This record gives sequence, structure tokens and C-alpha cells, in this order.
Amino acid sequence: MPQIIVLPHVELCPEGAVIEAISGVTICDNLLGHDIDIDHACEKACACTTCHVIVREGFKSLAASSEAEDDLLDKAWGLEPQSRLSCQAVVGTEDLVVEIPKYSINMAKEGKH
Repeated sequence: MPQIIVLPHVELCPEGAVIEAISGVTICDNLLGHDIDIDHACEKACACTTCHVIVREGFKSLAASSEAEDDLLDKAWGLEPQSRLSCQAVVGTEDLVVEIPKYSINMAKEGKH
């Protein structure tokens, strides 16, 4: 069973976390299943960027992103080459190291930056 190592995030996971992930399930659902309350404003429909993560290790083990995901990622706060929408990135068999960006587009709109 692969692991997802979540790097520390001030609000969502201050100490970081190591979780046993379920292959074939999205990063988002794996995090939510372990009480890491990552934002997912569109209810995981690939219609926003609030669940944006940066995959620091294991990125190449993920299936390629769709055109719809790529189009949305262009609008993500803090976009990097290894950025993915966690609601679309399905965990494979390799361990992942994931960083949840400090801000999402929702936080910026709410003035939390």
C-alpha cells in the first residue's frame, strides 16, 4: 500500500502527516479520508483549483493530467511544474510526497493572504 507524505501546512496539517493511501483513489479522497480537510469547492468535479497540490516526489507515477485539468491548473495559486488538482490525480503504487500550497484561490478571495 503506498503512502502519501503530506508536508506541513499551517492550517490543514501543521505537523505534516504520513498516511496509508489507497491505490486507485484520488489524492484528495485519500487526504479527506485521513482528516486532512483539503478544500474542494467544486465537490471534486474538476471545475476549480482549490484542491491544488504540488507533488514533490512520485509525480511521474501519476497518470497524465487531462486537458481540462491543465486548463484549470493555469489559474492555480502558486502553480509549479509538478502541480496537480488532487481531485483528479489518482494514486498509483508508488509513495507520494505532497505539498498543499499555503493559499488557494478561495483564500485569496477571502483576504487570507
